[in-house]
Order: sequence, then C-alpha cells, then structure tokens
Amino acid sequence: MDVSQYKCPNCDGELEFNPSTQEMNCPFCRSSFTMETIQQIYAETVTDSPTPESTEFESHTNVYHCSTCGADIMADDQTTATFCYYCHSPVILSGRLTGEYKPDKVIGFRVTRENALASFKSWCASKPFIPSDFKSEQQLEKMTGLYVPFWIADCDVSADYSGIGNVKRSWTSGDYRYTETKEFSVQRKAKIVTKGVPADGESKIDDKLMESIEPFNYDDLKNFSMSYFTGFFADKYDVDKAGAFPHIKERVTSACKSVIRDSISNYSSVTAHSESYNINKTDWQYIMLPIWFMTYKYNDKIYEFAINGQTGKLAGTPPLDKKKLFWTSALIGLCVVLALFLGGQCFI
Repeated sequence: MDVSQYKCPNCDGELEFNPSTQEMNCPFCRSSFTMETIQQIYAETVTDSPTPESTEFESHTNVYHCSTCGADIMADDQTTATFCYYCHSPVILSGRLTGEYKPDKVIGFRVTRENALASFKSWCASKPFIPSDFKSEQQLEKMTGLYVPFWIADCDVSADYSGIGNVKRSWTSGDYRYTETKEFSVQRKAKIVTKGVPADGESKIDDKLMESIEPFNYDDLKNFSMSYFTGFFADKYDVDKAGAFPHIKERVTSACKSVIRDSISNYSSVTAHSESYNINKTDWQYIMLPIWFMTYKYNDKIYEFAINGQTGKLAGTPPLDKKKLFWTSALIGLCVVLALFLGGQCFI
C-alpha cells in the first residue's frame, strides 16, 4: 500500500504508517489517526483549484529583508519600507512573493493612526517610571500599521472522559456528626467542533502579546484584496500550519476540557481518571489581521507594544527606568524623613 499519498488532516504533512500501533502518524504535528479515519476523511475531501488572485498578489507585492534580525516585510508596490519595525535597522528590497503567501481573508483597519497614538499616550500616562524618550516624537514615528499573518483553525474533536463524582451529605444526630459519601461513575463521549481558533504565523512577535489583544470579530473578514495593503505593511509568515498546530491543539484542548467539565454538575467533587481530546480533522484559513505595532529598544532588550487595529484593545510591557524609580523613591523617602523630623520638633 502506498501511504505517501495521504496528507495529515491537521497540518497537510505527509503521514507515515506506524506498524506498532497500526495507525497513521504525522511526523510534523505529532497527530495520529486510524486507517479508517483517514480513508473516511479522504472520501469526503474535495480538492480546491488554484485561485486566480495569486498572479495579482505576486505582481504587486514587494518584499523587504532586514539583514540584522532576518525579518521579511511585505508591502504593496506603491509603499516603500525604509526600516524594520522589529529592530529599526534599514531594510532592502529583496524581490516578490509567490502566490502561496496570498492570504485567504483579511480584516481591514478600523483604528486610525491618530487614535492609536492617542491610546498609546494615554497608556504611557499611567506608567510614571518609563524612560522619557519612550513617548518621544521620534519613537512615536515607529508606530506601524501592520497586517500580521494568522492561521485560524476549525477542528473536529473526539472527547472521551472518565471519572468519579462524589456526592457528600452531612447531618447531626444526637452527639454524633455523620457524613455520607456516594460515588458515581462519570462518563462523557462527545464530538466537539471548535471554530476560528487563532495562532499567529510570525515567530518574532510574542504569542502572549497577540493573545492579549484578542478577540477579533471574524464577521469583518473579507476576501483578500491588494487594496488592503495600501499604506500599510505586512509580515510574511514564517510559522507554517505544522508549526502552528501545537499552539492550536493546546487552545482547542483547553476549550474542550471546559465544555466537558461544564457538563458535569450536581457533584460535590469530581476526579478525572482519564480524558482524551483527539483532533481528527482541521480546516485552515490563512488570514491577515490589523495591528498597530511598535518596538522599543532599552538596555539591549526589545519591548513590544500592540493595538488591535479593529477594536482598539492594547497590550504591552513598558520598560522600567530604574534611575527614575530610584530618584523618585529617594525623594519620597526624604520627604517622609523631613515630615517626621518637623513633626517631632512640634512636640519639643
């Protein structure tokens, strides 16, 4: 049997037959499938034809390369990139992209640059110990409208849960306190479908930062057009589906656990003996999401700041100016000492 024809339903990698388990394994995303499952999935699969928009994407997308940090920056052919928004080094035009990097969908910017800068300044106002030049005009110029590549996944999950539920009842009779504990077998088997689970396809941006500005409203997803790139930049993904799948799997498993455990009620406590959440099939979309992005280098460390370009939700880790903190603390301490000294003088 020629097993090389089978592709992983989760990441599209080539499956390998494992003689010891008699299952098909994916060496890329570590998924496993029975032969029956794979044959059923392939029987239902319809191969999509190539999209004609790929030619337009290839013809009108410039790629700039940063030789310092290795970032690849995309822009339409009317927009010129002069610096890398990760490390602020100059970038050079390096060519064009192939159609495989063309997104399926995109959410356009709703938050303007003016609104993004206003939000950033307001955020800085609540951070008294940041470096003075963190909010300087020179730094604010680095606020970049950026389309970040995301993989969003719809997953079919088989859930199997087994545990023990305890119901306790206590009462008092005479001088004695009684506690009765009843144990019940708890079983759950379910087919769960998760929709639109995101994972960013850019390794240089911190995943937690991207999760902090979620959610995006997928109702605004539109078919990709080069017009969305006008005046903005975009990242070329460097994390493919196989690389994104472990993060997707983690988020999907967590969501499914919540669904199963929320279905278990009327017990004083529940102890799980075994539970498994197997992703049988994943449908992917490659999309671009709008983010206002800025980095700041301080003491040889890069700090990232991001604003959701659709909702305005912001997140970031502010740099700490230790000198400013020290002198502020010293001044407060001096004021406290003077207050105590003058207060003591009044009682002499």
